[in-house]
Amino acid sequence: MSVSTTAASQTRLANFPITFFAIGMGMMGFTLAMRAAETIFARSHTLSQAVLVFSVLLLIAISAGYIAKALRHSAEVAADWHHPVKIAFFPAISISLLLLATALVETAPALAEPLWLFGTGLQGVLALSVLSAWIGHRSFQTGMMTPAWFIPAVGNVIVPLAGTKLGYVELSWLFFSGGLIFWIILLTLVMNRLMFHDPMPGKMVPTLMILVAPPAVAFTAWMGLEGEVGPFGQVLLNAGYIFALLVATQASKLRNLPFALSWWALSFPIAALSIASFGYAHAAGSDAHRWIGAGLLALLVVVIFGLIWRTAMAVRAGAICVPE
Repeated sequence: MSVSTTAASQTRLANFPITFFAIGMGMMGFTLAMRAAETIFARSHTLSQAVLVFSVLLLIAISAGYIAKALRHSAEVAADWHHPVKIAFFPAISISLLLLATALVETAPALAEPLWLFGTGLQGVLALSVLSAWIGHRSFQTGMMTPAWFIPAVGNVIVPLAGTKLGYVELSWLFFSGGLIFWIILLTLVMNRLMFHDPMPGKMVPTLMILVAPPAVAFTAWMGLEGEVGPFGQVLLNAGYIFALLVATQASKLRNLPFALSWWALSFPIAALSIASFGYAHAAGSDAHRWIGAGLLALLVVVIFGLIWRTAMAVRAGAICVPE
């Protein structure tokens, strides 16, 4: 290998983005949405198992890349942490692990439990660290805020998905409560930023879809904690639908935007809303919600395959892992 090739590889590694973990979130969400569809339509879990294996391999590759960056380019990792947008993506690491534990909880509980415990501990540390940075000594401007700031809050409400099945009910309530509180706080701040300040940069426009994720995930977590929909569950699910419709009115802004890893923000919220729809269909015996879930899953399949293709092409063209 030539010196120039080695230098180029080191440069790409130094610029390996933390936003790669959004792929882990999206693919694990896709796995769980496939699993929910197979359950509601009484199909075998063969396809979702295949997606799970592929998702795990992707997550391992991404994790290996960022660990290598941390070992060889610690200053660049510190720069990611101090970046007003990138810092919100660090909890995507723990979220991916929690979603993996959720995917394994029924088929391999002995593996899911330690994975969930590690992911929950990591989520707690990262969420508190990010929130501490937000309210600490750093000077953040309103224009720096994007819907990606929801990611730490979303991670908290993911904890109960497997936690209730593993028997950690009180701990699940703790994270669920914290996630809901900060979702409401951040929702107010984000909507203020979107309505009264300059438009977001083009590559961050896809993160608008993240507005859908907190109520959709919270509904599924609520079902696990309470065992029934109830009025509050109705509010959460319908909030997810309302935000999805709101984001749909902004879809035209995506046209002609260049591809970036931020486009993966489209995937997990669609998966979360599909899963929530299937969950309501099962609990309430609603055929309408079963087909809403199926329609969202069909959209998710198109989005996932499109994102995988665009990401592969961007990697091949050397458009990712470059200085911003």
